[in-house]
Parts: sequence; C-alpha cells; structure tokens
Amino acid sequence: MNTTDPTLKSFLPVAPDSDFPIQNLPYGVARKAGCCDDERFVVSIVGDTVINLARLEEYGYFDTPELLGKTIFAQPTLNEFMACGKAAWQEARDTLSRLLRDDCPTLRDNPDLREAVLYRLDEVEMMLPVDIGDYTDFYSSREHATNVGIMFRGKENALMPNWLHLPVGYHGRASSIVVSGEPIARPQGQTKGANDSMPQFGPTKQLDFELEMGFFIGTGNKLGEPIPTTEAEEKIFGFVLVNDWSARDIQAWEYVPLGPFLAKNFATSISPWVVTMEALAPFRCEGPQQDPEPLPYLRTNGNSTFDITLDVLLQTATMNAPEKIAQSNYKHLYWNVAQHIAHHTITGCNLRPGDLLASGTISGPTPDARGSMLELSWRGTEPLTLSNGEQRSFLQDGDTLAIRGYCQGQSYRIGFGEVVGKVVG
Repeated sequence: MNTTDPTLKSFLPVAPDSDFPIQNLPYGVARKAGCCDDERFVVSIVGDTVINLARLEEYGYFDTPELLGKTIFAQPTLNEFMACGKAAWQEARDTLSRLLRDDCPTLRDNPDLREAVLYRLDEVEMMLPVDIGDYTDFYSSREHATNVGIMFRGKENALMPNWLHLPVGYHGRASSIVVSGEPIARPQGQTKGANDSMPQFGPTKQLDFELEMGFFIGTGNKLGEPIPTTEAEEKIFGFVLVNDWSARDIQAWEYVPLGPFLAKNFATSISPWVVTMEALAPFRCEGPQQDPEPLPYLRTNGNSTFDITLDVLLQTATMNAPEKIAQSNYKHLYWNVAQHIAHHTITGCNLRPGDLLASGTISGPTPDARGSMLELSWRGTEPLTLSNGEQRSFLQDGDTLAIRGYCQGQSYRIGFGEVVGKVVG
C-alpha cells in the first residue's frame, strides 16, 4: 500500500499548509488535557485532529499478523511499538491510512466511533513520546564545525584532523530530555574569562540553542554485533526536532580534555511528534560529497539524506510574535544517519529501542543558515539585531526559542510541528 501517494485525501479537514496530512501520520503520546487522570496513550494526527490509537486497538482494528494479541498503543510511551520492528510499523501505518481515507466509511460514517477515538488538538496534552534509555549527540555539520573551529582555533585549524574521517559524537544525558513546551531554567556553573585569574561561579551568560534533528532507534542490535550501513536505516523508527540547549561559557572552561558535560546536561528539548521513515521517503536527496572517501564500513550509496527545511524563531519578552532568525536544511549534514549508526555500533555497542541519536547543530553555507547563537552572533562580536531594535548575542531570560521543520511537496507537506522552550531565570 502506498501511504505517501500525493492524491490520498482524508475525510478529516486538513489545511493546505498543515504539517500533518494523511501522508504523514506521525506518532506521539498524549493524555487528556485538564484531567487529573494521568493515563497516557499512543496517538497520531491528521490536520488538527488527534487519533487515539489505543481505542482503535481496543476495538480490534489493529488485529493484523504482526500486531495480533499485542497491546502496544495503550501504553505510556512508544517503546513497545518501536520494539516490534518494521513489519509491525508498516501494518499499523497501512491500517491507519486506510481508516482515515475519505473513501473508507468505517470511521467516517460511524459517529460513535469518531467520538471515542477523535480529539481536537486542544483536548489533549502531548507528552514525551519515548522512554529514552541512551542519548548520543553527533557533530555532523561541516559548516558548523568549521565556523566553531575558526572562532576558537583560526581558519587554518578549523576542522580537527579526524573530522572528515568519522562522525564525531559524545554521549549525552537522557534524563534531562524534555518535550516541547517545557521551560528551560538557566543553568549555573563555573566559567573563566580570558582575563580572569580564577574561575567564577554563577548563572551562564552565554545560553545558546542548537538547531538539530534526531532519530529514535526502533529495533537495535545485540552486544558485539555491529550494524552495517546497508542495514542501518531498517533500525530507525522515526525523526524528531531537537534543540540541544548549551551554556557556551561553561562549555569553554570545562570541555578540555573530555568534552561537553555540565554545559549540555541541563536540558535537551524534542518535538512531540515522531515522523516515520516512510513519510520522509519521497523527500530523499543526495548529501554533500564526502572527500576523502570514508573507510569501507562508513560508505553509503544513493540518496542518503532528506530535504527538510528548518526554521529558527525567536520571541523576546517584549515581542508580540516570534521572528525568524535562521533557516537551514537537514540535507547540509556531512554525515548521514546510516553512518551514524554504523560508526556508533562498529565497536559492538548495542543500541536499544528508544535510544535517541541527534545530528548536532545543522548549519548551512550562508550566514542566515547558522544553527546557533554562537554562530549567528559570531561568538558575541556581531550581535543579532531584531526587528524591534533589540539585540542578542546569546539568549536572555524571557526569550522563547522555537524550531520548525518540514518537507515541501507539490501538493502537501510533511511537517514535524515545532519544538519550543522559554528561558526562565
């Protein structure tokens, strides 16, 4: 069944610029808004209508070969579903697509069933969709790595010697990953300016965002069994937007010799909707040419990435609406997802259902495509001037930062919604 056919229509209303046409069908986890009951359940969305998949499961609509007898949607996270594997993901998507089409009467013409399973978006509260066991953040944008390298080491030493040979990454903190909408408390820590004789302690003065995307592992691998690039994408359940908040002044003092620690562990925000590989498939494209050619275990062929437009919007405490301050694209990333997985597991490291792997900051080739305040303000030396006259080198208390992403087709778009966080003191 071709669930991305551009001619497909749903009986549910969908605006032309909606992130969620029937071709998308992302997954999330919700609970009823304003209710004291904390019961959570797996949902999908078309337009502004949320579909309770737990209820559809209860009524037997997912009794397909891979899902029969399983309770995967009446769950507080997506982990049970993710662990079922690609065949089960496909069956669920096919079933959901069929039920929501404008020519299928099953749900369309059954008012009692519609009342039981369909909610307005404002009737639910979106929750963190996955119980995240491990979190790895990569450093895969050549433009971002070059910009940062120039700032701190000069043009001649912008890229570290290993950068063009392997996807650099570090293990992040899974416990502080939050869903979009959670406020971001300004972290405290040690900093040391160039003219300081001793480190100082206090709130970070260089709070930053990082424009990223991440993907969730569905089925993983056994310890000691690496995943080759040719099989890597089969392990991916879906993608989310990521904002990996950073305290740059804390980072500058602490990162030698082991890299990010407190500068990154206080919060990472993700979008609530997980967009599947199948929904993204029509938007595959080539990535950057890799020179020198990677070692054999990292080589990939064909269209290895996706054309995903990424917007960054900032709203200060005095503004009435957010203002776009940057626009980049996922396709700029030098290292692709298959290479991320192959490199991560080449030692035999085991990935598990629910693990999150993020891209690192996604910057493009032009100044307005830089994916962090560090780059946009060039380490604070070129403050960003907003339309109301305010300036920003880094984020201030009361600022709200939003990231939006979408793939634009001729007749529909596949979107991710947004990931939003407001900085509080």
